[in-house]
Amino acid sequence: MTATTPTQDIAPRARRGAIAQSVMDSLVVARRNLIRMIRIPEMVIFGLIQPIMFVVLFTYVFGGSIRVGGTISPQAYREFLMAGIFAQTVTFATAGAGAGIADDMHKGLIDRFRSLPMARGAVLTGRTIADLVQTALTLVVLAGVALIVGWRTHENVGKVLLGFLLLLLLGYAFSWIGALIGLIVRTPEAATSGGLIWLFPLTFVSNAFVDANQMPAFLRHIAEWNPFSATVQACRELFGNLPPGFRTPDAWPMQHPILASVLWSVVILVVFRTLAVRKYRSAAA
Repeated sequence: MTATTPTQDIAPRARRGAIAQSVMDSLVVARRNLIRMIRIPEMVIFGLIQPIMFVVLFTYVFGGSIRVGGTISPQAYREFLMAGIFAQTVTFATAGAGAGIADDMHKGLIDRFRSLPMARGAVLTGRTIADLVQTALTLVVLAGVALIVGWRTHENVGKVLLGFLLLLLLGYAFSWIGALIGLIVRTPEAATSGGLIWLFPLTFVSNAFVDANQMPAFLRHIAEWNPFSATVQACRELFGNLPPGFRTPDAWPMQHPILASVLWSVVILVVFRTLAVRKYRSAAA
């Protein structure tokens, strides 16, 4: 009995040590990327310009001509729009994540990390954590701009915060898609293009900017089952931004958008993190 007791404790202790080491390594890499972000503030500034432009353009150019909830109301559309802009912003961070990893690969930095005694997945995890922090800062600034142009929430603080947490979860899941793209392509320019070319149809064939009920039938079904649309719909409900007279589509993700948003984000996160870490390991072999 006494001889087997130490043997039984070795594996759990080793696993705990490996997990702790992986977490520490990931935080070190995340800190490195955050310091780089602070030293190059234009990375954050340029990342803010596009979503702010979308807010201003859609609010003042299209806001008086797009029908939501059966009526044309600039204020109703302004509140309807913002969940879509928030979701688009967090998903477009995918391109930045891919370009950053591709740049590190191109400069040989990843090879230096491989020579260190650190967890293999920590390089990618640290990078995505840093991108998540940048995305959170971008959302804070963008929410301030939205308040300036007239966006308002009509639910309690807890629901509003839950909406932003769903946005961050979606953004973090999509950053792993960017990580995989960054490992596959050869240059940062290709990673940027590869990270954006599929995002435009994903975000525009959705309920982000228009009422999906007004789409042709085949596009409406795509929009209703789009993982992007689930998060947008969930945020509108949590922010209290559904316009008067709005008819919620009958598709399951639109009827249960919070649950659908979490499920989509978790599935994307698990699948693409697994693929990205596997690609990183195969490249390191």
